Amino acid sequence: MADGIKNKVAIIGMGCTQFGELWDKSAEDLIVDAFKEAIEDAGIEKKDIQAAWFGAHFEEVNVGKGGLPLALTLKLPFIPVTRTENFCATGSEALRGACYAVASGAYDIALALGVEKLKDTGYGGLPEFAGVVGTKNRLIFPNFTAPGVFAMMATKYFARYGLSSEEGKRTLARISVKSHHNGALNPKAHLRREVTIEQVMNAPIIAWPLGLFDCCGVSDGADAAIVTRADMANKFRPDPVYIKALQVAVSPGEELMYTNWDGSHVETTYRAGARAYAEAGIKNPREEISMMETHDCFSITELTEYEDLQISPRGRAKEDVEAGFFNLDGKIPNQPDGGLKCFGHPIGASGLRMMYEMYKQLQGKAGQRQIKNPESGLTHNMGGFPAMSVVSVFIVGL
Repeated sequence: MADGIKNKVAIIGMGCTQFGELWDKSAEDLIVDAFKEAIEDAGIEKKDIQAAWFGAHFEEVNVGKGGLPLALTLKLPFIPVTRTENFCATGSEALRGACYAVASGAYDIALALGVEKLKDTGYGGLPEFAGVVGTKNRLIFPNFTAPGVFAMMATKYFARYGLSSEEGKRTLARISVKSHHNGALNPKAHLRREVTIEQVMNAPIIAWPLGLFDCCGVSDGADAAIVTRADMANKFRPDPVYIKALQVAVSPGEELMYTNWDGSHVETTYRAGARAYAEAGIKNPREEISMMETHDCFSITELTEYEDLQISPRGRAKEDVEAGFFNLDGKIPNQPDGGLKCFGHPIGASGLRMMYEMYKQLQGKAGQRQIKNPESGLTHNMGGFPAMSVVSVFIVGL
């Protein structure tokens, strides 16, 4: 019987670029910058890497197709390079592929790297989802946008749990204020200015009840990880970070087909989280998880993730938000690096960016935003939309 990935693979080096509107940097520049930091951190040379996984969401207008862009840019020595793409979980998929390859015994050392140059593509505004699942199953909905569908989840959540418009928006505002505070402490973050609850509440509406500060922006960036067998990790560094769980859940579409899903949460997050806890041997995540980086594409997404990941009871995440439970000095800090909201969201890079923060925090190297004595960290990526999504939940620890 399969026994999972727990403690079979360790991260021994990571690199992450500045995220933002990097007009003076090409995708190739970002790849090189992230890679150089990662191999220097691991204390290895390029020739030591035996295989690589490369994550990028947009192909033609970004870096090109297949694994060649990574091999050409880094001048890799004829090793296998596998291209991954799974919406916003693309970077996470690159890491998962590298970890599984090492755990299988096929390789001793592997590279995972994610990159995106979104600003150069013109991506932004209100992109729609038509055609997301191909021509035979083409989704044709008028005005079907990311802000729109997540706004619908917000209004459904408010209605299900009896929150007034004022209460709901104020709860979401607290989430954004928390992330902006953390991002202001992070020199690599895209947005580094704190905001107040009143500023968030009074910001222009994008799709009610979501205002400008409830939505993450569009960024450029890259990040990389070097992984090896757990039994080799201490040969490279005294403080490796060990993989405890790597789980991905992809919706079969049943949320749209049946009436037992009410639109107030994301089922794939719950399913991936439950499997990740089982793989990591976690019985009570509220007590056993030290910190998190979750997919805060919108503030409502983060609110529902608290419950889908079994940290807050259903309908009671508002109480934890108000109590500061997820603040930097709270019981389980969430988005200590600023999250998608403030660190930024280059689609192919976000999953590895989340892991970069967990890695640095566990090593005690997170600077002003350092959490006190963390023992474990969870990352959560979500691609798609509430009714049909791809979700990764990874857990790491000492």
